[in-house]
Amino acid sequence: MTVTLEVADGVGTLRLDRPPMNALDVATQDRLKELAEEATRRADVRAVVVYGGEKVFAAGADIKEMRAMDHTAMILRARALQDSFTAVARIPKPVVAAVTGYALGGGCELALCADFRVAGDNAKLGQPEILLGLIPGAGGTQRLARLIGPSKAKDLIFTGRQVRADEALALGLVDRVVPAAEVYEQARAWAATLAQGPALALRAAKESVDTGLETDLDTGLAVERNWFAGLFATEDRERGMRSFVEEGPGRAKFL
Repeated sequence: MTVTLEVADGVGTLRLDRPPMNALDVATQDRLKELAEEATRRADVRAVVVYGGEKVFAAGADIKEMRAMDHTAMILRARALQDSFTAVARIPKPVVAAVTGYALGGGCELALCADFRVAGDNAKLGQPEILLGLIPGAGGTQRLARLIGPSKAKDLIFTGRQVRADEALALGLVDRVVPAAEVYEQARAWAATLAQGPALALRAAKESVDTGLETDLDTGLAVERNWFAGLFATEDRERGMRSFVEEGPGRAKFL
């Protein structure tokens, strides 16, 4: 299998495993979508780590496979390509990308689908599609601009240049830089902490932020308002408030 899902202690690890560079061919894209949807459904998965292994996150699309596609073939494939990445972005649980080595093209776009990105000090990220006479096609023009702003996104997309971990951190493309050997451990620790939180409230928070970024302020406020009120019907809300009153803040234990 080119992608696997391993679950332990509430954390699901979506592991890319297509040596040597985790090139994202059609089979890998389809498998990624399948397992992202499984992680969405499974109650024992409360947070997710996306990981490519110790040496490389994902170096991009399979160019040899893509070169064989003509216009008609890509018209038929482009939506499925985007859908495979969107399935990761729409996992209604905290998702962290653990980035080592190259995260280029589709690899960078996959990292953009996470809520938080931990990068190794050996990481290199970028959207080099322009060097192939193309543009990013798996969400890069949209998610990158939303994350770091249109001007910085255009710099990366127009030039196709790679950025090292320190510049990626300064741009806001990654959230934390750690020694390469510690990437997965630290990403999983962050996910494990969130996995202990109130699952429905975390889902509400993620949907409210993500929807708000895609719409106008009034609509975003309506989404927030509806989720906020709806959470008053949950056991987690009762448990959290009871613990606050009886024990003080930050002591609630959620199922």
